[in-house]
Amino acid sequence: MLANYFPVLVFMLIGLAAGILFLALGTLLGPKRHYAEKDAPFECGFEAFENARMKFDVRYYLVAILFILFDLEVAFMIPWAVVFKDLGMAGFWPMLVFIAVLGIGFVYEWKKGALEWE
Repeated sequence: MLANYFPVLVFMLIGLAAGILFLALGTLLGPKRHYAEKDAPFECGFEAFENARMKFDVRYYLVAILFILFDLEVAFMIPWAVVFKDLGMAGFWPMLVFIAVLGIGFVYEWKKGALEWE
């Protein structure tokens, strides 16, 4: 039974080794130029050198949340597409409803101007 998981273990070990190798190569061979702008901490798309309680625009978070929302919903379509032939029409109609709801949500966000960045 554990022999079935051996390819997964090999894949994880190769991925870990590749990650460590690439980090080491980047550290050894990469450029070592440091300057204030590059080393400065940043977050949320605005300068962090003012008061922590300053007001800022929430559109940054809105766009991020919308991206994650629609990205995750589209990710549900991949397993469906893999088994589409096995599901037949019993799997087609629910996905059509899912895509319709997703499309209605996208049009609603578009009309509300949530996708506009001024």
